[in-house]
Amino acid sequence: MLLALTLVWGTNWPLFSYAVREISVWTFRAFAMTGSGLLLLAIARARGDALPIPRRYWKTIAAATFFYLILWNITSTYASVLIPSGQAAVLGFTMPLWSVLIGWIVLGERLSIRLLMAMALGVSGVALLMVPSFSAYAAAPLGLALGLGSAIGWAIGTLIIKRGKVDVPVLVLTGWQLLLGAIPVTAGAIALGDGQWFVPSWPSIAAIVWITVIPMCIGNVCWNAIVYLLPANIAGLSSVLVPVVAMFSGAIVHGEPLGPLQLLSMLLCIASLIVVMLERTTT
Repeated sequence: MLLALTLVWGTNWPLFSYAVREISVWTFRAFAMTGSGLLLLAIARARGDALPIPRRYWKTIAAATFFYLILWNITSTYASVLIPSGQAAVLGFTMPLWSVLIGWIVLGERLSIRLLMAMALGVSGVALLMVPSFSAYAAAPLGLALGLGSAIGWAIGTLIIKRGKVDVPVLVLTGWQLLLGAIPVTAGAIALGDGQWFVPSWPSIAAIVWITVIPMCIGNVCWNAIVYLLPANIAGLSSVLVPVVAMFSGAIVHGEPLGPLQLLSMLLCIASLIVVMLERTTT
């Protein structure tokens, strides 16, 4: 699952710009979330899983879906369009750091020296991303804010679903989350999207179909399964290699910068997440 998550999510980021080249972010996400949700529920049904979810879990699922799938999908896609996709990925995958911070402020979890060190490393990594691109960030500060916002939304959604202890098959949970999240995203597509019906070019269709079937289906199922198996902060570590793959993919596909500063930034983010894992495994 870790290998699948790393590959399908890491190579996903450079494809966003192709998926939204002819249609809006909202329209793209509406199609992708609806298609992947229906596909997962069909697979779950074929496996013999019961599709209905007990009523007691719906509030938890709805709250987690808003922060993880709706907020994450919209903000991360916009961020990858406004700034280089590899840098957007690094910002998005600072999620475990925000998980620690939110757990301390909201849930009263202990914030040790080691966790403070982890956050300092993460902040340093994010700051390094800004060094070579101050003019670009000045022109598109929204990209930086959306990248960080996607990480915060992902952290909140993960904490909600982990603490809610939703006891349903992972395919069923992921499928319903995607369909539930698709409702407001589709409404946003109607209100803020393209405003007319047309058939995109084949490269755009291929990117949308690939993202729908591979990263959205396989990636989200793997992530929910990992969250079931591991504590939230350690689960976040499982995604640590995704931005590394995303940066290399962005460099290959789009010729995005991949120099010493970007590599050092990735190393700092990796180090911060490793420190988070060490904190969890030694307490």
